[in-house]
Amino acid sequence: MTNRTNLLGLDLEGLEAFFVEHGEKAFRARQLLQWIHQYRVTDFAEMSNLSKALRQKLSEVAEIKVPEVMHEHISTDGTRKWLIKMDGGNAIETVYIPEGNRGTLCVSSQVGCALTCTFCSTAQQGFNRNLTAAEIIAQLWIANEALGKDPKGNRVVTNVVMMGMGEPLANYNNVITAMRLMRDDHGYGISWRRLTLSTSGMVPMIDKLKQDCHVSLAISLHAANDKLRSQIIPLNEKYPIAELLAACKRYVAGEQQRRHITVEYVMLAGINDSEQDARDLIRILKGLPNKVNLIPFNPFPGTDYRCSSRNAISRFQKILSDAGLVATVRKTRGDDIVAACGQLAGEVQDKTRRSERIQTHRLEFQP
Repeated sequence: MTNRTNLLGLDLEGLEAFFVEHGEKAFRARQLLQWIHQYRVTDFAEMSNLSKALRQKLSEVAEIKVPEVMHEHISTDGTRKWLIKMDGGNAIETVYIPEGNRGTLCVSSQVGCALTCTFCSTAQQGFNRNLTAAEIIAQLWIANEALGKDPKGNRVVTNVVMMGMGEPLANYNNVITAMRLMRDDHGYGISWRRLTLSTSGMVPMIDKLKQDCHVSLAISLHAANDKLRSQIIPLNEKYPIAELLAACKRYVAGEQQRRHITVEYVMLAGINDSEQDARDLIRILKGLPNKVNLIPFNPFPGTDYRCSSRNAISRFQKILSDAGLVATVRKTRGDDIVAACGQLAGEVQDKTRRSERIQTHRLEFQP
């Protein structure tokens, strides 16, 4: 028997092509999107508005395969984290954060991460592979299935952020396909304002993103000068701050709807939290519509970084606000289940041997 196509990861265009290839009308794609993503039906036999013959054909050539949830952890603050099984002994993590009328899902795009940002636990795990579009959208499918709807019938997952494990723009095609499914009215119907992609600064792909998929953009900045940022985010050596910010300005140029870029700035004690750092940040962000999100550092095993004090964060925020910038402090959520920003690790069979080298380095330098 030939391998069956997993329809979970096909967007509208992909599903239309699938049906045409199998001698069916393209409009069937819209019906399938609703069955899969809105009703979360995985058995073709239950899709009542399809003919019996079509249902039989689909069962022979296609499937709707959702990854297995290995564990679910629930924080005291209501945050949920799912460990989702991948092939080859790998697993990824997905986090749901409820707050008021908002429910935000933090979605992973890679098993591990190919980048080596020093403040992030995921980066310390090394890298195995990119996720498929099906594995990316499955995280939203799984969250909706687990959470259901609230008593009034409202959507529970209202916002999605591509901020989980991995660099989304390093898995461009699969991430774009998944985000198109998230935005499609026959899929999840999420507005571009509620769908955010966070990048460490892959400049050429930011320009491509503007052309291919209209979403909100966040940049992982964390420093206001190239020397420091290169220590925190080595990718900065290839795409320095000036190039990154120029790409951000191009992203919002000519688009009244793209109101601002979210600038993510993790607060590291004695590293990037001085008054001068704040003034430097104000200077480099001049002319860029932005909102600064100050993120208290969340520790993970083996890190030498410490979180800035509450006073240091407040002082930093005040300097930015006094200069006219919109600056907020992200509330730490889910840290008791290791689900806070920068803490996601999953289970990664590291092909880069980075995690092995890091562990060896730590053992060599233990007192």
